[in-house]
Amino acid sequence: MLLNCSNHASKNWNPEQLKAAAQWGEIVDYSFPIVPATADEADINRMAEDMVKEIKTMQPSAVMCQGEFTLSYMMIMKLLQSGIKVVAACSDRQVEERVLADGNIEKKVVFQFIRFREYRINI
Repeated sequence: MLLNCSNHASKNWNPEQLKAAAQWGEIVDYSFPIVPATADEADINRMAEDMVKEIKTMQPSAVMCQGEFTLSYMMIMKLLQSGIKVVAACSDRQVEERVLADGNIEKKVVFQFIRFREYRINI
């Protein structure tokens, strides 16, 4: 199973990403939490420990971990140290901007999934 630990529900993934994820079996969505800006390093560590403990009981083949940077980093390191494969979705980002009549800028961003890339401690 691929555990999708992000705020990007797999029901919204494009067919290419779903096909690439199929190598790990079923996709299970696991919401990445909102991390308060006031959280310190000890708070982040506790959050990571709690989440990794729960994730380990699910026995995923791989985890896609994408969210707030410091919590993601802590989780990725703990998952890797536990022997759990961690991946990131890699996409091309296409941005279109236009200036509206009132001077505001409207931005449209489209992400085109390309592949999953594995995190590794030692390359």
